[in-house]
Amino acid sequence: MGELSRTVTVTGTGTAEAAPDLLTLSIGVECRRENAGEAFSAAGTATAAVAAALRGHGVNSRDISTSGLNVRADVIWQEGQGQRVTGYVASSVLSVRLRNLPAASESIAAAVEAGGNDVRLDGLQLGFTDAAAVTASAREAAWQDAASSAAQFAALANAELGDVVTVSEHPASSVPVPMAEMQRAFATDAVAVEAGTASASVTITAQWELRHRTG
Repeated sequence: MGELSRTVTVTGTGTAEAAPDLLTLSIGVECRRENAGEAFSAAGTATAAVAAALRGHGVNSRDISTSGLNVRADVIWQEGQGQRVTGYVASSVLSVRLRNLPAASESIAAAVEAGGNDVRLDGLQLGFTDAAAVTASAREAAWQDAASSAAQFAALANAELGDVVTVSEHPASSVPVPMAEMQRAFATDAVAVEAGTASASVTITAQWELRHRTG
């Protein structure tokens, strides 16, 4: 019977940090009116105003997208009368990518002012235009971490590392990194957006052959 092959399997984690250069903003529009048509029309007007304000601050149309258009009845319960429709609510969501971070606060304030009381800021995320480059750096760091651990285990087993048998990458955490959620901000009190740094993390599992130490 041939000699059983020996292997060592380790997990490595690497993180890379960089200054974010992309802000993804979610802007909600919600309009309540007496009938569905008025609510739908008002939501469309507010959404168009917000988009126009963003374009006026240099945001490209390709970085503005609309999703989640919805119209529903606003219903309340009254004792003895059951459910009663009090009006209709139309809502939509704009997803906006801001590539000029120093001007982000002014762009957000302009969007809120354009939409008025029908606008909500549902949240924002800081990230990278070229997320792949940051992830590649994190991946290299994860490999170095795994290789270092594998070499230590090999030495403890009085062996040395041979060829790599397998390498697998664990599902990545989402990038960009989320910031704290923001509710409605008033245009007269523009909220400062501080970029700071954001990070990408990669975790891998790698397996090496173990060879008898030579010399």
